[in-house]
Amino acid sequence: MQELLYRIALTKIPKVGAITAKNLVSHCGSAQAVFSARKKELIKIPGVADVIADCILQQDVLAWAEDEYRFIEKNAIRPIFHTDKDFPMRLKSLPDAPFMLYAKGNADFNVGRIVAIVGTRSPSPHGKAICEEIVENLIKYNPLFVSGLAYGIDFTAHRKCVDMKIPNIAVLGNGLKSIYPKEHHAIALKIAENGALITEFPADARPEREHFPMRNRIIAGMADAVIVIESGAGGGSIITADLANAYNRDVFAVPGRPADKYSQGCNRLIKNNKAALVENAEDIASFMQWEEGATNKPGKQTALFLDLTQTEQDIFKILSLSDDPIVIDSLIRQSGLHPSQTSAVLLSLEFKGLVRSLPGKRYAAI
Repeated sequence: MQELLYRIALTKIPKVGAITAKNLVSHCGSAQAVFSARKKELIKIPGVADVIADCILQQDVLAWAEDEYRFIEKNAIRPIFHTDKDFPMRLKSLPDAPFMLYAKGNADFNVGRIVAIVGTRSPSPHGKAICEEIVENLIKYNPLFVSGLAYGIDFTAHRKCVDMKIPNIAVLGNGLKSIYPKEHHAIALKIAENGALITEFPADARPEREHFPMRNRIIAGMADAVIVIESGAGGGSIITADLANAYNRDVFAVPGRPADKYSQGCNRLIKNNKAALVENAEDIASFMQWEEGATNKPGKQTALFLDLTQTEQDIFKILSLSDDPIVIDSLIRQSGLHPSQTSAVLLSLEFKGLVRSLPGKRYAAI
């Protein structure tokens, strides 16, 4: 409990985002150790300047963290740290992955296939029908669906999943103390019964404008395939598609008539080779080379889908072949790398969720 309180507290420190928080914990060994570190120790950590160090030293956020802890305990919310085994493995490789997630529900975020569906907030009847057909006809391939609980295509996808009792995930741009938009409160409760609501924001965080691009990166990063159904030339759906491309995810778009306002975004993604043209679920399954009835649980090697450099592979192999944690000096000798290079590789592997640091400068494969 104590370490969890400090992890929660760390998310409240001004100017400390996900990347800096992970750097702090990795270098100090624990979230609690961050708060007991001296300024001269903090400013040696990459990304931690005087201003951030002062924020850490001056902020008294434990009382707030205790309130947050009581809320998640009372409401059966799972706090998931970025190095935990149940943290979404597809997010772990991303440099901007969340430091923590809060989950309401029991969905497994590390199933074999995850599909994100996004689109306009003002879909046509045809767009809604296409969305429902894609969800219904993808079921036989056992994917987990994810969307953002927004109006329009998001809601249509979630509602179809709920109606068919299919597990699905809603990623929120605010804390779990409230549902946004409030009109979706009822369906959110149903999603949590057979899936999950997740967010990186603490309970009382409001749905601020800047939160939604952050939410979109989680949607894009969690998925194997991102499907855009009706979208204008800009907006959240296009942001999600661009993020998915940056994360090397497969992006698909349903085309529409050139004159249609909410076909412009999809048509442009296809025209610019940022999305594959699809008309139905079979197109998606064929592109992804999915077979019907295949298991929805990844194997050990699938979990290591991350693109590792040769140096990262060498270090990880040394650690994975050892039954016991290895001290960094031994890793330096066995790998033949420079000490600073070894430290950098270990930090990268830790961010990717493949390695954990232990007291005494020891490391172990996860």
